[in-house]
Order: sequence, then structure tokens, then C-alpha cells
Amino acid sequence: MGSVYAGLLAAAGNEVWAVDTWAEHVDAIRANGLRLEGASGSRTVRLHATTDPADVGECELVVIATKAMDVEAAAASARPLLGPGTLVLPIQNGLGSADRVAAILGDERVAVGVAGGFGSSVVAPGHVHHNGWELMRFGERRGPAGDRIRRVATAWEAAGFRVAIYDDAERLVWEKLVGNACFSGTCAVLERTIGEVLDDPDAWRVASACAREAYDVARARGITLGYDDPVAYVRAYGEAIRDARPSMLLDLLAGRQCEVDVINGAVPPAAREVGLAAPVNETVAALVRAKSVR
Repeated sequence: MGSVYAGLLAAAGNEVWAVDTWAEHVDAIRANGLRLEGASGSRTVRLHATTDPADVGECELVVIATKAMDVEAAAASARPLLGPGTLVLPIQNGLGSADRVAAILGDERVAVGVAGGFGSSVVAPGHVHHNGWELMRFGERRGPAGDRIRRVATAWEAAGFRVAIYDDAERLVWEKLVGNACFSGTCAVLERTIGEVLDDPDAWRVASACAREAYDVARARGITLGYDDPVAYVRAYGEAIRDARPSMLLDLLAGRQCEVDVINGAVPPAAREVGLAAPVNETVAALVRAKSVR
């Protein structure tokens, strides 16, 4: 996803640096540009790329697009990029990433971002693909969105992204979590695409139950979501990216750690805090952990 953001923002004329620990990816971008294919079209974009944040200098916006388990390391490495007015925008699946970044870089400079409906993957070093191009959600961690969030939204809209600004960060995060909980764990356990889960009645029963549990927890926590029927919402969400394999599945297939603890695995403890249970998410999360690299 970070490469999708970098490629499209750079193609719109912004000065963009891609900072990554994966040296082969950085070397390929330096040598040949970043090849980006999928719902936004096909293009090769020239942009800066490095493995060393000290190469970059101060930035107006720092986007942290790592997996959830890597956000602390990414936040610490981003310190050389920060100036007095730098905004830091973590964009991760699941719960808690923005708070963990704020604990390292400071409450005042960290906002919240969530991406939905992209279905992105790395084809090869320097080459990424995304199945959809649906929605970016931006907001402050606390309180209503202000001018700095609107400036970020304007820049991303100019790069072709569809953007929604939220005054309630919990709504922003939980709306996406419902969709992630639906497909991430079920697709990972069954090793199926989103479309294959939608088309199988038994798989869909499990996936949609995960979504409903997450929705019920959000409502019990006093979070007003932008839809009343979570099953209809996640079906429409999935239909837009039927060919996608969620990142949790891709990580399992590649033998990498996955984000189950901040997605399906985050729903049961949040449920217990409001006197509910989430047995389907708990079971799916346990099955994903059983398949995962330890």
C-alpha cells in the first residue's frame, strides 16, 4: 500500500520519498522507477527511494504504511523526517497503530488514516498492483478534523484518491475494521480470494458473522457507523475487489507474520470490555494463529 500511495502522489507532481528497509525494492525503484498497475491504470513513476531516512530531510507529511507489528520501529526511524509542522499519518489495518505512533512521536503531530478497497500486493521488487481504488479516510486522533487534515485530503484528491474526512476517529477506524474482520481471517484460513468467500455459503456465513460481531461491538461502545446493515455493507465492499487476496492471506502464504491480533483477534477483547462476546472472531483468529509463523 505504501508503494501505491507513493506512486500516485508522485505522479500528481508531489515530491515523494519512499523509505523502506527492503533494499531490493528500493534499488529497483531507483534503477527503473516504480511500476504501478491496477485500478488506477498502468504507469511507471520516477520518485526518490532510500533505505536510510537520514537521506530525506524534513517533510510536510510522513505516511507510515507498514504492517501493524512494525509501526513502532517505523515511527522511531522517522524522527529525522520531522520538522516543527510535520504531520504523521499512520495508515494501518486494525486497532491501535496511531496511539502507538503517538507514544513515540508525540500526540500533537499524529493523525489517523485508513484505506479501504484497494487489495494491493507486491508483484516483484519495484512493481506493485492494486485491485481496487475505493476510499481513504482521514481524521484527527481526538476532536474534529481541522485545516491540516483538509490540506492532506486536498493533496490526495488531486492524486486521484477518493477521500472522506471524519470528525470521529473511532468511527473512521471501526468502519474499516468491520470489513477487515469479515474477509481477512476467513480468507486466510481457507486460502481463498474475497470473491470465493462471497460465493461459498458456508464461508460467507463465517465471514459475515465476523463482520456482525465487530459491528455490534462498535455500537455497544457508542460508535455510530455510517451504515445500519453490516452484512450488506461488507458484501458491497467485497464485491468491489472480488479478485483480491487480503494481506493476511498473502502474509501467511509467504511465511510472514500477519496482523490477526489487531483485526479478528482485536474484536473479542473489545467485546468483553462492553459485556459482549465475539466467538466467531475468536475462533477465526485462533485458526489463523495456528497457521501463522511464530
